[in-house]
Amino acid sequence: MRPGPGADANRWVAPSTVRDGLGSAAGRRGAFDRVGRGRSGHRGRDDRAGNVAMVSGAASAEGIGSRLDGTVSTHLVRLLVQAARQAGVAEEQLARVSGTDEVILRGELNRIPMGSLLRLWELIAGARPGAGSGAAIAAAAPLGSLNTWDYLVTTGATLADSLHAAQPYHRLVTAATEGFDLSGDGDLTIGYRTSAGDPAVASVVNEYVLAYYLRRAREATGRPLVPTRVSFGHAAPLDRSGLTAVFGTADIEFDAGADAITFHADDANAPLARADPMLADLMRSHADLVLASARPIAGPLDAFRVALDAALDARDPALPRVAKSLAMSQRTLQRHLAEQGTSWRDELDLVRHERARTLLDQGSSTVTIAHRLAFTDDRALRKAFHRWAGTTPTASRAG
Repeated sequence: MRPGPGADANRWVAPSTVRDGLGSAAGRRGAFDRVGRGRSGHRGRDDRAGNVAMVSGAASAEGIGSRLDGTVSTHLVRLLVQAARQAGVAEEQLARVSGTDEVILRGELNRIPMGSLLRLWELIAGARPGAGSGAAIAAAAPLGSLNTWDYLVTTGATLADSLHAAQPYHRLVTAATEGFDLSGDGDLTIGYRTSAGDPAVASVVNEYVLAYYLRRAREATGRPLVPTRVSFGHAAPLDRSGLTAVFGTADIEFDAGADAITFHADDANAPLARADPMLADLMRSHADLVLASARPIAGPLDAFRVALDAALDARDPALPRVAKSLAMSQRTLQRHLAEQGTSWRDELDLVRHERARTLLDQGSSTVTIAHRLAFTDDRALRKAFHRWAGTTPTASRAG
């Protein structure tokens, strides 16, 4: 699709993926298999991924294959959107970054393009250049900011155990192109390689990452750990005092061969104050579920579908609400949908049919279904159902 000029066109390029919950895009494949292509001429949703096979264990994270490559978590994107605002990035600039709509960022299963993350890093580096920019983002990210990942790296028996157990799940938070390395027989070294091509941007990214792992190590141990070594690939800043304060040491190497932080063996292998084997197992199981269920950005139509889902959840799926949630005019939204061979009315019709079938299967009454799907009354529901299936809801349930 060729977006037209203006902010609306740029905003439409921000697609989304599925979210969880009744009637979510993730659950529509099965419903659509029963419904078929819908009414004549309607562009159905059977182009989506099939049912997700449930997987478990560390191998499952790697077994996701290339499906999530090039995508990142909504939690990381949300953190950077907040950081960009704090750095003074204009809202109109943020509005042009794909996948940063609030309705998209609410869903843990949604996966945002890596290009959007890099663009946010570029905006932050431009608004707040120099040393300390990346570390400030880590300082503003308390435990839990990155959701499951934060607990994966802080609840093992030791810091080394936590990080090694979490490593196969690194794709949970960022793209596979971002390198996350662990090394050392005694001391523990965490290395990071960003795919950001601009050295000024890469320096902010790597500074954030190393400061992030230091913060999590301190939170996990309950002690003000000081790394034995910190190295950055970029040149030394004129003023190092800010980084010295963050890392607790002036022994920071610049123009190094790698961006890395090293913890002494005593610190890496000491029992963690936050050690919780049951929680660690639970987090890994949840990580398996998220990786198996997550959906990468597939196209611009998904942004509309997520917004429509959310609007129907709120029992207000009217075009004005959906358009507003996507930060575009009704006319622009209608034009983009037409370019995709569909319309607001057709999409609403399909999602209502899918949800109605699900609710009927669950034993809900027609009065309840009509209310849940924002019909004026159950008579309007019955009329719509006859149009969809050529029968009544009651007859459909009996069949």
